[in-house]
Amino acid sequence: MTIELVMLAWTLVLAFIQILLFDMARTAQYGLKWNTGARDEEMPPLNPRAQRLQRAQANLFETLPIFIGVVLIAHVTGRGTELSAIGAQVYFWARVAYVPLYAFGVRGLRSLAWLVSIAGLGLVAAPILVP
Repeated sequence: MTIELVMLAWTLVLAFIQILLFDMARTAQYGLKWNTGARDEEMPPLNPRAQRLQRAQANLFETLPIFIGVVLIAHVTGRGTELSAIGAQVYFWARVAYVPLYAFGVRGLRSLAWLVSIAGLGLVAAPILVP
């Protein structure tokens, strides 16, 4: 299996972890009774940490389809290179760093982690777009 596919698999694990982190934060605030119920009642706004975890999850899900696409195109076409392998690792590790930076409200570094992840995405796409 290529490094790009391994990083894609781990990114999917990260996506699942982010779903769990948000769900745990929301359940911690609203309670287990709410979580196991129909969730029909109006609830107060989420606390800031739960809101940040929700936004961090949404942020990953914005770029995840693109990452999946470029990794699969690189694999299927045989156009993966050392550059795309490095890019996939950069994307993954920047996304890992992004979660706690956003969850704890760290300004600046959070945006830097996002930019690094986008650069990683570009490195994966480069061998496909510019042969």
